[in-house]
Amino acid sequence: MQVTETLSQGLKREFKVVLPATELEQRLNDELATLKDRVRLNGFRPGKVPVGHLRRVYGRSVMGDVVQNAVNEANRKIVEDNSLKLAFEPQIKFPENQDEIEKAMDAKGDLAFTVALEVLPTFDLIDVSDVEVKKPVVEVTDAEINESLERMAKQNRSFEPKDGKAENGDRVVVDFVGRIDGTEFEGGKGEDIRVELGSNTFIPGFEDQLVGLQAGDTKLVKVAFPTNYLAPHLAGKDAEFDVTVKAVEAPGELKIDDELAKGFGMESLDKLKDAIRDAIRKDFDAQSRRKVKKELLDALDTRYSFDLPPSLVEQEFAAVWSQVEADMKSNNRTFADEDTTEEEARAEYRRIAERRVRLGLVLAQIGEKSDIKISDDEVTQALIERVRQYPGQEKQVWEFYQKNPQALAEIRAPLFEEKVVDQILSQVKVVDETVTKEALFGDDEGEEAASETKAKGGKKAGKSE
Repeated sequence: MQVTETLSQGLKREFKVVLPATELEQRLNDELATLKDRVRLNGFRPGKVPVGHLRRVYGRSVMGDVVQNAVNEANRKIVEDNSLKLAFEPQIKFPENQDEIEKAMDAKGDLAFTVALEVLPTFDLIDVSDVEVKKPVVEVTDAEINESLERMAKQNRSFEPKDGKAENGDRVVVDFVGRIDGTEFEGGKGEDIRVELGSNTFIPGFEDQLVGLQAGDTKLVKVAFPTNYLAPHLAGKDAEFDVTVKAVEAPGELKIDDELAKGFGMESLDKLKDAIRDAIRKDFDAQSRRKVKKELLDALDTRYSFDLPPSLVEQEFAAVWSQVEADMKSNNRTFADEDTTEEEARAEYRRIAERRVRLGLVLAQIGEKSDIKISDDEVTQALIERVRQYPGQEKQVWEFYQKNPQALAEIRAPLFEEKVVDQILSQVKVVDETVTKEALFGDDEGEEAASETKAKGGKKAGKSE
């Protein structure tokens, strides 16, 4: 096997691989000799089938294996001899001349093919000891806890039958039939539906038009589905509902006491308050972590500049752009609605894709240098948490991940990335900064889009959550 480098341009490499006909012949004969002891053919005793006969019967299929093995061997040789780290799977190109291929398959001519590679860039890790990031801190107040308690009490309070007209805060039991352009639509019919007036859980305007009705009343309710309605065929459409009120119910007394706590599995109101405080603190801490991580990644992004593997960027951009198009379609939005053009949006999301790939490569190298590992136990625990998100389907989800290494790698990847982030945070200066809850959660959507990364580095690959 002869391997010659024919291109070295940026991160792109190409190699020409030639297997002489004599080598093809030898490899084929070796494979047939091995096959001879295993194959069973009528008229021949085991191990006594002539190699020439085997070649006539199995020659082409065996030569296919010979060629595939040679390709795999060439790929390994190229990577090992040149100490390359691949960004993408090698692309193999065989000759277009069919006669040349036929001769090679019969071991009567040389086989030449091209191996095109993209390699990971090499760069030096930068000292980050002078980096300072702010960690937003929000105290959990009694007002926060009381607000949560009130929501929980409202969700669990009873409703009692009421004579007279429905008011905001009351609950009405209704039947309805919805129509668009005079035709009933799927999902537009309901019976004994309980609607809490003022809860804003139904289509905008629907609840408002039920105020003042009483049991036995009927009304034609006219509304418009929101333009971002989940069902695309209904989004933005005007609709009419024939509504019949069957009962009006008034809310019972709002009680925040030990009985409420017991309804949530707590032994007392104080225990419930402690649980709420812990839950709110976890939410605050998680959001604070996202903010710190975003600021850290911003700092890294400004300090690193190197060539990116084009295929990785294209792959990442394709994934990002596919999600953008799906979101716009589901929300019935256009680029004009977003005050931009498709061209400008593509340029912006390509920059996001490049950022994700760049930061991913940086995190991967930091993790490799720091010898960061993810244990099988850590992956198992994370998988258990993922499985719990699908009640009733736990077995199927578990088996899916166990049978799909790539899917399991997507469980491992965020764990690796978070450990790398922790490693970097231990090297920079983190300053606590007391902020309001509004400031903590402000601009969350924009920050999430900007801070995503796509780590690359063999099995150590991930995306920030």
